[in-house]
Amino acid sequence: MQIPTISEASDLIRRRKLSPVELVDRCLSRIESVDPCLNAFITVTAERAREEATAAERRMMKGELRGKLDGIPIAHKDIVLTKGVQTSAHSKLLKGWIPEVDACVVRSLADAGAISLGKLATHEFALGGPSFDLPWPPARNPWDTRRFTSGSSSGTAAAVAAGLILGGTGTDTAGSIRAPAALCGVVGLKPTYGLCSKRGILPLAPSLDHVGTIAWNAEDCGLLLQEMVRHDRADPGSVELAPSDLMSRAEDNVRGIRIGVASDWHEAENPVTPSVKEGLDRAISVWTALGAHVDRLKMPRLEDYQATSFVIMTAEAHSIHQKTLRSSPAGFGEQLRLRLLLGATLTAADYVNAVRERRRLCIATAAAAAGVDVIVTAGASNEAPFMADVSRWGGLAKPGFYDPFNVTGWPSIVICSGFGIGNMPVSVQIAAKPFMEGKLIQLASAFEKATTFRDIRPSVANKREAVES
Repeated sequence: MQIPTISEASDLIRRRKLSPVELVDRCLSRIESVDPCLNAFITVTAERAREEATAAERRMMKGELRGKLDGIPIAHKDIVLTKGVQTSAHSKLLKGWIPEVDACVVRSLADAGAISLGKLATHEFALGGPSFDLPWPPARNPWDTRRFTSGSSSGTAAAVAAGLILGGTGTDTAGSIRAPAALCGVVGLKPTYGLCSKRGILPLAPSLDHVGTIAWNAEDCGLLLQEMVRHDRADPGSVELAPSDLMSRAEDNVRGIRIGVASDWHEAENPVTPSVKEGLDRAISVWTALGAHVDRLKMPRLEDYQATSFVIMTAEAHSIHQKTLRSSPAGFGEQLRLRLLLGATLTAADYVNAVRERRRLCIATAAAAAGVDVIVTAGASNEAPFMADVSRWGGLAKPGFYDPFNVTGWPSIVICSGFGIGNMPVSVQIAAKPFMEGKLIQLASAFEKATTFRDIRPSVANKREAVES
């Protein structure tokens, strides 16, 4: 079965060449046959999805489609509230909890006609993982089910890569959209802080949390994001003046765009594998050939962003879970419990100093990037590791390339730039100044159209037995 992109499926539905019912049934069949070895889904809402697909088909036949997402099958990370459908946060603490309201972004996508097939695996409360002491196993990488997806939007990235859904929601506090997108060979878009409402999303660290999109290509990420952009007075972090013409400004022509490459980050501070470096060089060559201008940037140190992010995230996460951590510590998986306990070692001075450092880094980042339109970095520094080799403390050993754009709140996107060891995906990250998501989609789409990597899908065997950990 050929798996269409959102844009392709939307066009077929508009021309009545593809029924939303047929498309949803294809995805549900694939979930049934493939997901037992991926563990991407926690909850599948097949009956509801078929009802919504039937309604979308009626709109199609009447010529009353709501837009480009009408009839498109998606799914939501399981920290995003869904009315009448379990939201578990991948934790036994919330197993069986049925919210009475939808998250703002869920309602926006539903209003646009997108059809949810269910809820997707995450790291427990978007922080502790991969863990094997939870009610559901961690998601597996579709390119090699022995390997890690990264997190915490692990189920969304795995489900998109495997063609179980055409797109989905994720959240990103320190790379949790972009990291799994990088390792799973899909596209992850973290928008500007406050561009999309976080109301109805279980928080990890509210001052760093973002909600965004994961899809097969950059255009699809933009189509999803376009419907999620909305000012929400009930979300104190929501921006009032959000751009409403996101996709119309994302043109293919990149001539004249000024690209700054943060070379020190991947050459000295966190050296990348040869395949990642090759993918990064390839992307720069493509953009240069298309007329973009490339310069080397001198950015603040990665470890400064990482330390700032770590203190703020750990302190805020501990404050959210402190009461439960004291009353029912065994309710958490071991990995999350240990990470949350780190917050108890921090002082008020630690947090205040981190907030001050964050302000300094925001100013320094803006100054360093003043002469360019976008910043280009590596995505993940390496191909996906084997699950058995993942450290308990995740990426704390080395500073990653994602923290700078959570600390600053700048938008960034990760795209597949090739394949490396074991034919596993490698990636590039593009970041832009606030509310310049169109530039990200523009550059990412140009690279995708100039290369053939979006023509390559993982081959996931149809087997029902779970892979041994």
